[in-house]
Amino acid sequence: MAHYAVLDNNIVTQVFVGKDEGDTNWEEYYGAKRTSFNTSGGVHANDGTPFRKNYAGIGYTFDEERDAFIPPQPYPSWTLNEDTCLWDSPVPYPEEGMYKWDEDNQEWVELWTE
Repeated sequence: MAHYAVLDNNIVTQVFVGKDEGDTNWEEYYGAKRTSFNTSGGVHANDGTPFRKNYAGIGYTFDEERDAFIPPQPYPSWTLNEDTCLWDSPVPYPEEGMYKWDEDNQEWVELWTE
């Protein structure tokens, strides 16, 4: 089975499982774009061939030029990584602990400490 994304003005509105067999062009048949459940940031989880940079999600944009699904920008300060088609924060995520992004102060704030 294959996964497909339904688009409205290049925005994903639905993701569903459909057929993937034979010589039929299933993208054309369904009127949807195929997406790979095992692809994130341009890397395939099972050492396979990555497909369209990221698994599609509702609200993602399909970029025809990049042939990629791009998630919504989480914060105005974050920039699109051209290699992964994911959003990078202006400050790298800390290596240990759990944090949330504080857009006003442009920093990661620890959620709790032990």
